[in-house]
Amino acid sequence: MSVDLMPGQLLARGVCRHLLHHGFVTVEELVPAPGLRVDVMALGQKGEVWIVECKSSRVDFTTDRKWQNYLEWSDRFFWAVDADFPVELLPENTGLIIADAYDAEILRIGPETRLAGARRKVMMQKFARHAALRLQGYRDPGVTTSGISP
Repeated sequence: MSVDLMPGQLLARGVCRHLLHHGFVTVEELVPAPGLRVDVMALGQKGEVWIVECKSSRVDFTTDRKWQNYLEWSDRFFWAVDADFPVELLPENTGLIIADAYDAEILRIGPETRLAGARRKVMMQKFARHAALRLQGYRDPGVTTSGISP
């Protein structure tokens, strides 16, 4: 089965591969709150929660009006861009990852703002549920949360 991935999804794949080597497991397209959808959420071995937003172009970045709303849902926030992206556009007080479809490199670690215990518990539950639903979808594609589709 061949799947055509969008440029941001290719960046996300490289980011997820790289973070796995740093002991993080990841999910893509997680919704931390209504109206928000992060590109990559990473969970570290000590319970660290990182959010990575993948931007495939200048326009993709400049039209993003929601990214600051993601800060309250993670311990650290990163941008992932390709090697040709004009990184001077990105805020310096955020993390920076250069990625492609196959790997990535963390160039700058963003500042840590630890989640409160209650918020961390919510994010762990969202991460677990999202991962389990994705796995179930791969294993049994016809089953959804509302029943069995035809």
